[in-house]
Amino acid sequence: MDYFLIRIFNKNLHIMKKTLLSFFIVFAMLTSCDVIDELTKFDLDYQTNYSIAPTILIDTPFSLDTPDITTDSESSFENNNTHKDLIESIKLKTIKMTIESPEDGNFNFLKEIYVYINADGLEETEIANTVIHDNTNSNVIELDVLGQELKAYLKEDNFNLRIKTITDETISETHNIVVDTKFRVDAKILGV
Repeated sequence: MDYFLIRIFNKNLHIMKKTLLSFFIVFAMLTSCDVIDELTKFDLDYQTNYSIAPTILIDTPFSLDTPDITTDSESSFENNNTHKDLIESIKLKTIKMTIESPEDGNFNFLKEIYVYINADGLEETEIANTVIHDNTNSNVIELDVLGQELKAYLKEDNFNLRIKTITDETISETHNIVVDTKFRVDAKILGV
């Protein structure tokens, strides 16, 4: 009888070992897929400037185009071991605006701001915006990202941002603003 119980116990132990081993193998494979997937993602950072001239009107929308932004995408993709044909997705991750001058400048004069992207042969698309409810006396503002697919724009040699603003205060001097953008790229890595 003891021999029979030991044999059943050993058989159950063997089955449990196989089940646990299978579980750990599946877990390791799933975890490594997530790790590999993260290795195929990287950020592209771009910076541009624009100026807002003194204003005398409020609640009137006006638009400004930034200078063309050179993507240098081929080299950026190569530095991340990929190629533009292997790009699966590019989306805006963050966009931040900073008043460079005047030194004491702030965004209190803005009521709404909208940012659009365009490139040769592509339709203009809104990529970020924000409505400012309170004056914060801040010279930095982060916009709400809309999450569109922007692969076609960033694969071009150049793209351009159009900034549309509505003010709720006048400003007496030109405000020079730096726009920092961070795009998240998801690509297939060469050899993976």
